[in-house]
Amino acid sequence: MATKGRVGRLVRHALSRSKGRLAEALFSSLFVNVLALAVPIFMLQVYDRVVFHAGLTTLQGLVIGMAAAILFDGLLRLGRARLFQRIGLDIDIDVGRSLFEKIVKLPMRVLESRSSTSWQILFRDIDAVRAALSGPAMGLLMDLPFAVLFLCAILWLAPPLAAVILVALPLFILLAWRSGATAANLSEDERSESAKREALINEIVAARATVKSLALAERLRPVWEARHADSIQASLRRGTAGDAHMTLSHVMSLATTVSMTCVGALLILEQSMTIGALIASNMLGARMVAPIAGLVGQWKTLQNARDAARRLDEVLHLEEEGNIPALPFGRPKGQFKLEEVVFRYGREGDAAIDKIDGTIGPNGLHCVVGKNGSGKTTLFKILAGLYPPESGRVLLDGADIAQFPRRQLARWIGYMPQEVVMFTGSIRENIVMGDEGATDEDAVEAAKRAGAHDAIALLPEGYETECGESGGRLSGGQKRRISAARTLIGDPPVLLLDEPSGDLDGEAEVALARNLREMAKDHTILISTHSPTLLSVADTILVLEKGRVAMAGSAKEVMTHLSGGRAQPTQSAQSAQPAQPARPAGGDARAAE
Repeated sequence: MATKGRVGRLVRHALSRSKGRLAEALFSSLFVNVLALAVPIFMLQVYDRVVFHAGLTTLQGLVIGMAAAILFDGLLRLGRARLFQRIGLDIDIDVGRSLFEKIVKLPMRVLESRSSTSWQILFRDIDAVRAALSGPAMGLLMDLPFAVLFLCAILWLAPPLAAVILVALPLFILLAWRSGATAANLSEDERSESAKREALINEIVAARATVKSLALAERLRPVWEARHADSIQASLRRGTAGDAHMTLSHVMSLATTVSMTCVGALLILEQSMTIGALIASNMLGARMVAPIAGLVGQWKTLQNARDAARRLDEVLHLEEEGNIPALPFGRPKGQFKLEEVVFRYGREGDAAIDKIDGTIGPNGLHCVVGKNGSGKTTLFKILAGLYPPESGRVLLDGADIAQFPRRQLARWIGYMPQEVVMFTGSIRENIVMGDEGATDEDAVEAAKRAGAHDAIALLPEGYETECGESGGRLSGGQKRRISAARTLIGDPPVLLLDEPSGDLDGEAEVALARNLREMAKDHTILISTHSPTLLSVADTILVLEKGRVAMAGSAKEVMTHLSGGRAQPTQSAQSAQPAQPARPAGGDARAAE
């Protein structure tokens, strides 16, 4: 299997680290193949000496020697298999670590461009590469060069029979090449169909509540059956072709043996060869073509590994987020300034964010409202530094956020996405995950600010309650409160909360609004919401419409205007005044079309 690109370099690096084991495996292969000569020689001696001369003493010596050779051969093969496993482990460690580091360093847009299933399958590809380089296929590849040894032995015993082997050998090589070419196309088809089937299953599981509530099982069953049938048919096509090649390989092996026997019989009749030499040559011929014929059966493994290496290499060559060193920049006050920010999801089409320009903060509670698709979530991801703008800049306290590394921004800007995800572990572990130095007291304080402490305290195990996979043991409201606490851990000066009151009851929403209003005295808080409770405590409100600022100003002015009629796009809005006149926290908010 040829490995190119970065995966090839990683594999070669792993092999170089295991060059001692690799040398031992090659040395073991040498002895395994040399010992393979023992059985043909044993048969030669039995037929030509023991049987012909009734040499029982010779037979005893031969049996003892063969017993030792067989035992040694078994130990060598077992040791070689373990060496292959260790080599495969080194490859798995190197490639797996590189893949994980690559995925976590990829930009958000790249991660969102593929389904979660496609990222998970990449780790199965590592298994495919390891299986090819540490399993039977690796043994066959190591045994191939020693075919010359068996050819030399046949030439020594019976040169005419070597001619039969030399005629058959190109046919075996042609068959191996043909089976590999066929396996390449059919294996890719099989993988593609299987991926479609798995993608549907993942969608059904992810949308299980919708599937159950709308009783969609009957409507989805034909779709699944069609994809399942396509997957089975692709597997059958690949299996049929593989079985045909393996059968042909078996037939060719038998034909080679029959041909050698016929030629040998003629030579025996002419007294140019002994029966023992014929039997030994047949065994050597079979041993010689075995690795080549074995490739026909192992080609699927090798082909899968090659395709897997290609897919891994594509991912490992994706451009990462800039590896920017941390800058000596103190805790920001939290003033955002947007300069003609434009962002679009594709090269063509309308901009999701279209020339937004203005200042937000420092401090204060600022709400962003708008219809679905107006650009609220996109704007938050741009402010968090997750999406780089197509043009324009985002400044934090006068510094372009593009110059800061991800870890530094994460300490300053707490972002709570609209889709809440919990990690397997306890509630406390999920809360403190964003701050390595956080204590239990910090976790409790963050939970109190998020309005989650009382709900957590009611649980039998409190903060040590296990969340389950993806938070499956928690309700939607519990997960959202814990996610808010996780965002607040470390006390970032800027908070971006995308629909933080979703799944919360009225009492919890009021508590959250009260806590955020208190935090807004020394934090810049932006909330994407339509909740009247949260809007009522806002300093300013920004209205988005098709990626543009339709209105911006103090909460009282905007709410009064919205209650009187539909908001009209404006070139700019007056500077927003805070809800509490004694603390000017709002800054100004302007929009340019």
